[in-house]
Amino acid sequence: MKKAIVLGATGGTGQAIVSELLSRGIQVIAFGRSENKLKELMKEHNFISLLTYKLGDIFDYKAIIEAAKDTDIIFQCGNVQYHEMAEKLLSLGENVMKAANILGKKIVIVDGIYVYGHQVAKGDESHPKQPHTKKGKIRLEFESLIFNKKWNNAKALIVRLPDYYGITSQNSYLHPTLTGLAANKISVFIGNLTTPREYVYLPDAAKMMVEIADKDDSYGENWNIPGAGLISGKELIKIVREITGNKKLVIPLNKNAIRISGWFDPIMKEVVEIMYLTEEGFILSGEKYENRIGEIIATPYKDGLKETLNFLMKNKIK
Repeated sequence: MKKAIVLGATGGTGQAIVSELLSRGIQVIAFGRSENKLKELMKEHNFISLLTYKLGDIFDYKAIIEAAKDTDIIFQCGNVQYHEMAEKLLSLGENVMKAANILGKKIVIVDGIYVYGHQVAKGDESHPKQPHTKKGKIRLEFESLIFNKKWNNAKALIVRLPDYYGITSQNSYLHPTLTGLAANKISVFIGNLTTPREYVYLPDAAKMMVEIADKDDSYGENWNIPGAGLISGKELIKIVREITGNKKLVIPLNKNAIRISGWFDPIMKEVVEIMYLTEEGFILSGEKYENRIGEIIATPYKDGLKETLNFLMKNKIK
């Protein structure tokens, strides 16, 4: 891989992948709709010559074709808001795959774990996909679209992440908890504090995604990107308090609290149906990655949280 394009480059996952690709000396085109955000991304990377940007809409396959024509791999990190998923997700998939197919490109699709539905303790890539929520069913349709045989000139793979954290993760479940405690304020925690849950540190996820993308035989398959194991909210907050010194209250938000928030916020309204993810200690198996790619990259929670929180405190991120 010598040159890649990252769609949705200014989002949390997109920024992590841009950084990882640049660290390997790979030329990167950052693709997005906001020129201000793209210029800020350039600034964060000191305007290095390996990084350029292209303005465009991910729902416009012609714009993707124009931007991606000289690249080796497309990383699809763009997403839609929870409350827009039913209306826009399949259109997004159609456009990125149409562009990849016309160009004959490899494409890496970043996705989550909604497709599995209610979970058991651990699942690999062959775990049954039995979604019980509207979002899960749409995500399963999305997977079928990505792997549709009509895209006979493109090579696609899907990487699946659990919830995540890191200095670029603006939309994760943990974001309000970490930003609140970093700002020495009362904070909230989405879900209960006792259920062990899995989180992946975004720089680790980016490293593993690039490793997968660089192997020709990875395509046409789903790939798990596991985190650093299970950790309860209480354990996580204890680590955060040690780092920040913030002893103020952290309020757990259960399904009813999220439902009430949904009266005023359309995004929170849609979060209600996926609250089951905060109640079930599902963990992604990394056995396939270990067998075919190499060692799982898993920064200990204490180390990843320290780096994230130090950044949040220094930059006063809200």
